[in-house]
Amino acid sequence: MMGFSVTLSHIIMVIASVCLASAFSAYAFYTGNVVQSELMQNISDAKRMANLQLEIVYATVDNSTAPAHFAIYAKNVGNLPFKDFAYLDVYVGEYCQAQLYSYNATAEAGSGQFTIADANGDGVWEPRETVTIRAYPSSILNGTIFEAKIVPSKGIGSSYLFPAPVS
Repeated sequence: MMGFSVTLSHIIMVIASVCLASAFSAYAFYTGNVVQSELMQNISDAKRMANLQLEIVYATVDNSTAPAHFAIYAKNVGNLPFKDFAYLDVYVGEYCQAQLYSYNATAEAGSGQFTIADANGDGVWEPRETVTIRAYPSSILNGTIFEAKIVPSKGIGSSYLFPAPVS
């Protein structure tokens, strides 16, 4: 009888060991899939950010309005179009004192806002297309060196330094 109980105990221990090993391997497999999924999502996000890239090619002070405003010419050098201009941060102003401007399609001189006009007028900033951003400060511009920076909500932005126009 003693031999039967030892054999039964060994069988129970083997079954318990197999169950534990199965549970552990299932958990390890699940954790591996979660890590792989997160890694793939991070790679996808990084790829998307690299595919949306905006570059300032020129900026100046435009004296055609009172007060004068900033004219920024920027190109979409990425592979994705950009159309939700409300999620574009535009900073312009005297060097180390640039102000944030918010988007308004009907912004006017002195409003403290900016407008965007794309080359073909369809309201979408396509890859390889250059836009004109007009930032209208709420006060008279002073300074000798200005800076402009554009930052999309997701993607790669650009900054640019430029002198005040010669009077």
